[in-house]
Amino acid sequence: MKIRITYRLFLVILAAAILTVLSTFFIMQWSVEQGFRRYMHNVEQTQFARLAVRLESGYAAQGGWDYLKKEPEQWLRLIAETFPQGHPRPPEGQPQGGPRTGEHDREPRPLLPPPMGHPPREIGRMFLLLDGNKQPVFAPAEIPADTTLKPLQYRTRTVGYLGLLPHKRFPDDFQRRFLKDVQSALSLIAGTIVLLAAGLALPLANRLVRPIKALAAATDRLASGEYATRVPITSTDELGQLARGFNSLALTLEKNEQTRRQWVADISHELRTPLAILRGEIEAIQDGIRPANPDGIDSLHGEVLRLEHLVNDLYQLSLSDVGALTYRKVELELGALLTGVLATYRPQFAARGITVAATIPGEGKEVVFGDPERMRQLFANIFDNTLKYTDPGGTIAVRLTYQPELAAIDIEDSAPGVPPGDLERLFERLYRVEASRNRAAGGAGLGLAICRNIVEAHAGTITAHPSALGGIWIRIELPLTGRC
Repeated sequence: MKIRITYRLFLVILAAAILTVLSTFFIMQWSVEQGFRRYMHNVEQTQFARLAVRLESGYAAQGGWDYLKKEPEQWLRLIAETFPQGHPRPPEGQPQGGPRTGEHDREPRPLLPPPMGHPPREIGRMFLLLDGNKQPVFAPAEIPADTTLKPLQYRTRTVGYLGLLPHKRFPDDFQRRFLKDVQSALSLIAGTIVLLAAGLALPLANRLVRPIKALAAATDRLASGEYATRVPITSTDELGQLARGFNSLALTLEKNEQTRRQWVADISHELRTPLAILRGEIEAIQDGIRPANPDGIDSLHGEVLRLEHLVNDLYQLSLSDVGALTYRKVELELGALLTGVLATYRPQFAARGITVAATIPGEGKEVVFGDPERMRQLFANIFDNTLKYTDPGGTIAVRLTYQPELAAIDIEDSAPGVPPGDLERLFERLYRVEASRNRAAGGAGLGLAICRNIVEAHAGTITAHPSALGGIWIRIELPLTGRC
């Protein structure tokens, strides 16, 4: 049978409360009983010592124990006065008992109710009196070996012994009733606490489970595609952290879904344009509107190359996204590699009248740990992007500087620029600023996205800023590994 977590928590809380109450109950009961026993023993010993003093005083005044043997009532009166309990005297004529003088003597019976609430029949079993030779004055026929004897002194000599016979600590109904009342009170308190715990455990369990239920319901909605689902954060404990983590996960999934849809839409749009052009030109040739001459074939070839370039970029970007690009990293001198890539683009910049200003130190030879081919692809994408979007007659500035732990590559170009609000989006896939850098220049908006993946794979950063030359300033920072 499946038990809901609410009832599991309820049973756990209730079981813990019951165990606590039972433990407290038995400990308190044992403590009360032991404390009452100690109290009774201390009172008994105090009164026992007081009786011994009175007997010593009586012996000194009477010169012996004969006064007690002749008048047994004196013995019982001493006990009654030493242990005043306010008990009534028994009716006159009841046998009172006396000293043992022969074998036909019977056990003495008490004149007064015994001390500390003991029943009358116990008086003869509690106290005994022996003379200096340990002969009985008032004593049973057989004295137990564990009887407590207290010597009675007169003028530095022992004249008798007062004995306390062993007995049960709680023999009377009064003491039993006292302990029973305490036990009843403890039982009532324990039962009340258990009932209160049972009454509070279920609401508390429901309160603890409520955030979990909300998370479970939100998880079901999230799994069904409702990425806008959020749960309220009502605490700062582990449940609150779980709710905060769920909301973060839902936000990430929502953004990923939006990115995926935008990605699919952008790819479809990018592929539709060259395919539409190809279809239109082919249909024109088929209809005889356009002759199938070399110029027409060249136009078709150009659209195919553009489509191939787009597909290759998409493939490269997808590989870098999943980490499937192969990186063969070695220690390489960044200045020489940057100079080599820039040299291949100088003729193209010169053809468009773009001035190249390069500041690349030839000394120092600091190295980075990277893949030479991917680094060439990184710089080539940036130079290709600059070549396409910089107006003829403009300027490009390339600088390489070394800091204590990183190398900084700054590439700036002249107009046209990019609005500041669009700079952070330049590295998004298929993103273009249509006002200045459009499809007519031949780009698909994937080059800088590939650049960002390559830089991040080398533990570096790439950012875009407004350039003082009027265009864009791309800054790349890569960690250094040392000097070669």
